[in-house]
Amino acid sequence: MEIDPRRLRILLAIARTGGVLAAADELGITPSAVSQQLNRLEEETGQALVVRTPRGSLLTAAGLAMAEAAEEIERALNVARARMEGGAELAGVVRLGGFTSFLRTMVIPRLPEWRTQYPQLRIQVIEDDLPTLMRLLRQRELDAVVVELDSMTPAERSLPAGMSEEPLLDEPWRLVVPSGALLDTENVDLARLPIPWLGVVAESASTSVFGRLRRAAGARVETVHQYQETQTALALVAAGEGAAVVPALALIGVVQDGVDVLDVPGLGTRRIVLRRFARRRPISMPVDTVARLLRESVAGLDAQAGTPRPGAGGSAERTFMRR
Repeated sequence: MEIDPRRLRILLAIARTGGVLAAADELGITPSAVSQQLNRLEEETGQALVVRTPRGSLLTAAGLAMAEAAEEIERALNVARARMEGGAELAGVVRLGGFTSFLRTMVIPRLPEWRTQYPQLRIQVIEDDLPTLMRLLRQRELDAVVVELDSMTPAERSLPAGMSEEPLLDEPWRLVVPSGALLDTENVDLARLPIPWLGVVAESASTSVFGRLRRAAGARVETVHQYQETQTALALVAAGEGAAVVPALALIGVVQDGVDVLDVPGLGTRRIVLRRFARRRPISMPVDTVARLLRESVAGLDAQAGTPRPGAGGSAERTFMRR
């Protein structure tokens, strides 16, 4: 398989902008030229790389693999360009927005190491809810945002023009219940648990899980209380107030007596992605570096715990972890 690497920038532009027309505008060429180069790339790979939908262009699995390769090439060229233009040490400020469990486990513990590795690079962490983070990103007050999504729920709308989305991690949802509440149950019916569900703020990705459960039940799934942080949910579960769906990442390093953590088929996975705006010139080397550091941090988690990488998905057997 011989591939002209110059065509990869076409695919990468489609991935980042969400369509052929937007990619053509980004690259400063005609839409027909984009389509022509994409067709040739698909001929070279022998794979369909893009699927056109009413919402825009979506990359196939093969397309995602090629886009990741294109990003690696782009990063290598950017590093080489920076060295040739003076070899100055990487410096700058990167404002990274995100949610609690990812920042707590994947970012903050690595900050001292990253500070030693890049003493002139400052990473500022901003924790907030998704609507606020996305607003700050659109206003360019943040350089990148880590977002959580329910991987089984389709996106409601496409990303703003020029914004790219890079998958970081797929991780399983877990069911947490009061200790011993379901030990005698052979088959867990998620739509008809014998204990109430705890409510969660609308901005959380687990809200989409409840939406799926409601549709499966064919009726409204009632909730009690409302929480935002996983620690609050676990405290309510331990008090016997109800059950909750939480991501596996949020349970790392957390111990709560009186809670059973169940791995139940049908819950699906939480998809974690990095969103940022693709910049033309100058190349934003600090942001590129932070994106790479995040991927390396996630890869370290994969190696330790066998957490699924983006797209791995799948459901596991029902198991119990007593806490």
